[in-house]
Amino acid sequence: MLNLDPELSKQENFLAGQILLIDKPLEWTSFDVVKKVRNNIRIKKVGHAGTLDPLATGLLIICTGKKTKQIEQFMGQEKEYTGTFTLGQTTPTYDLESEPSAAVQTSHLTITDLESARDRFLGTINQVPPIHSAIKVDGKRVYELARKGEDIQLKSRQVVISEFELTKVDLPTVEFRVVCSKGTYIRSLANDFGEALGVGAHLSSLRRTRIGQFSVENAHQLDQLVDYLKQLT
Repeated sequence: MLNLDPELSKQENFLAGQILLIDKPLEWTSFDVVKKVRNNIRIKKVGHAGTLDPLATGLLIICTGKKTKQIEQFMGQEKEYTGTFTLGQTTPTYDLESEPSAAVQTSHLTITDLESARDRFLGTINQVPPIHSAIKVDGKRVYELARKGEDIQLKSRQVVISEFELTKVDLPTVEFRVVCSKGTYIRSLANDFGEALGVGAHLSSLRRTRIGQFSVENAHQLDQLVDYLKQLT
């Protein structure tokens, strides 16, 4: 399962450095996964290469020991996601972490409408991150400020969406595949896509399928990985 040296102990192997590909379960935070791995290998130097929201699943890269030096490198690589947008309803968090608004009609939308809106988000675009995100303003996480009802104005940032495919349309749901750069928020893409269509939208499911050369197809299920780690000495 892992490239471990049988001459070394579990702690020595993970201190020397390992890259773990994990298929993050639904409702787990990325830090929950890091904590679970850390507790089972019993070393402190463990980190992840790019947060996944609790309601997202898919590829999470965990680095241990000396491999944590590569975290920034992995975070900068291209990413691929699949998931669903639900049109006609918005939410404050742009996903299902908060309650959707009352639904508006979407049946008038055509495939041409959807593809025309999609095309506006291909290439280098300016994107405003969600106010319910972990970005810091004056040293504070903006989601903490948002929860207090404070007025927050985030600046847009340039991101690159190199591929944006609408894989299935069954209104009000649209399934998609996106390949994008570091710093892209798929929640913001959902919100902006709905705004471009004039009906609103939110992200109703998300799965990260690739980071650079690493694919979720090669990732470990967390429970199976933990069972394996417990067997190591």
